[in-house]
Amino acid sequence: MRAQSPFDPGRQSDYIAGMAIREIISIPDKRLRLVSEPVDKITPEIRALAEDMFETMYDAPGIGLAAIQVAVPLRLITMDVSKKEGEKVPRVFINPEILSKSDDVSVYEEGCLSIPEYYEEVERPASVRIRYMDLDGKVHEEDAEGLFATCIQHEIDHINGVLFIDYLSKLKRDRVMKKFTKAAKLAAK
Repeated sequence: MRAQSPFDPGRQSDYIAGMAIREIISIPDKRLRLVSEPVDKITPEIRALAEDMFETMYDAPGIGLAAIQVAVPLRLITMDVSKKEGEKVPRVFINPEILSKSDDVSVYEEGCLSIPEYYEEVERPASVRIRYMDLDGKVHEEDAEGLFATCIQHEIDHINGVLFIDYLSKLKRDRVMKKFTKAAKLAAK
């Protein structure tokens, strides 16, 4: 069953206004479990959101960021998995979806900007075929492998309300949630 979202797609701009570097929400914030809404059209607000997300992602620093991580429940992802020092290859994925997955798997140590300073090995399909729209509204299909495949799966999970800790054992997941819930309660005092 899908959780009821307070998001009204007709009022996308209500969720987009803000500063260049945005606050990244972290667990146990319940908004991270929302299933994000599709982006219906590319507006100046959507472009500004993508720019803000890149600034936020690079500042964190990270290699991928889903809009829900900055409390905007839209199916928009920014990513940069460039490997060369000082090189930037920013990419935007709007309404991304996985079309197919390989039977082969790979294991990467993953981290998450919404679960700061926690890393764990996660097994995922080694390659995936994805479909997404760019900021010009053009639809693309592409094969992803290696770090790109891991990162795009991680970020698509975010827009579907799934976190990388969901792939861990119940014991590990419970420990992480307990630690972050305790920290959130202390910070609220």
